[in-house]
Amino acid sequence: MRTRLLYLTRHGEQDLTGPGEPDTGLSERGRRQAALLGERLRGRSFAAVHHGPLLRAAQTAELVAQSLPEVPVYATELAGDHLPYDTDPAGLPQAYAEFLAGFSAAERADGPRVTAAAVRRFACPVSAEAAGDEPVRELVVTHNFLIAWLVRHALDAPERRWLGLNLHNAGLTVIRYGPAGPPSLVAVNDVAHLPLELRGTGLPADYLV
Repeated sequence: MRTRLLYLTRHGEQDLTGPGEPDTGLSERGRRQAALLGERLRGRSFAAVHHGPLLRAAQTAELVAQSLPEVPVYATELAGDHLPYDTDPAGLPQAYAEFLAGFSAAERADGPRVTAAAVRRFACPVSAEAAGDEPVRELVVTHNFLIAWLVRHALDAPERRWLGLNLHNAGLTVIRYGPAGPPSLVAVNDVAHLPLELRGTGLPADYLV
């Protein structure tokens, strides 16, 4: 088995100035975030860039890939915006319980199924069939929920602990999956490539430091 270095990023800021359609692309600010992330990753050797099917993820991947010439880019449902776990709201703060209540029965069934498939695909070392000895780097452009779930999974934390992890737009999380030992969190929510005015999680300003 070969080590996988899984690079995860939340899409750039979504354009919310339009008519309220759920699948809108990036704002101008989001495009700048994505371009700077691409510059941050330039020069690293990636096996692939994967992105979710929603427009904001696809546009982020396209802009990042401009700095990664010849790296193949793939759209995949596995990197989509899904409820990762049908979390029991008992004992959670009311705000979390209300948030979870907004998901439909279909989302409660389909989201965990797709997320489990994403874990099987990405959260492991690379098959020994892959040639070479260097770690295999893959970038997944996705959404807050999947990154939070994979961080929780890497730490072997209780399932409900995906809640409360809020990632910056175009922030970078890196998880190492080696042939031996547990996964290693190399970086979580790294935004060194973003100036202060481009950092944001979608939370109210008074939540941020």
